[in-house]
Amino acid sequence: MNWPSDEVLSAYLEEALPVDQLALIERQLRDDDNLRKRLAVVIGRQDAGLHSVGVIWRRGRLSCPSRDELGQYLLGVLDTGPAEYIRFHLQEVGCRYCAANYDDLRSSGPFADQSTAPGGSDQPAIRRRRYFETSAGHLKRS
Repeated sequence: MNWPSDEVLSAYLEEALPVDQLALIERQLRDDDNLRKRLAVVIGRQDAGLHSVGVIWRRGRLSCPSRDELGQYLLGVLDTGPAEYIRFHLQEVGCRYCAANYDDLRSSGPFADQSTAPGGSDQPAIRRRRYFETSAGHLKRS
């Protein structure tokens, strides 16, 4: 089997791979005529509108958590299952799109001072306050 596969090449074109894999493919493309030809075929299929389920999945970011879910993850208010999935998605999958959203959330708004707060994000009162701050305007009065 050829590595990278056509699916990986498609993800490479969309910059949807971890940085180390993007760099590896870049290096291989410099030296491998066959790989450049395969990449041209993948580009041709995409230009013709022929997309695989994997391409559609990546473009729609169907496995990516929402920005709200990333915020809840930062606050530490998610159940174990969803929190573990987001950790896996950020650290193991290496989704650059979600990592950028996560970093943006960490450095802005009610999350910005979380790392400098005494005790970090383990203080329930701080988490609760920040959770409600991020919900402002979304709660209805009875």
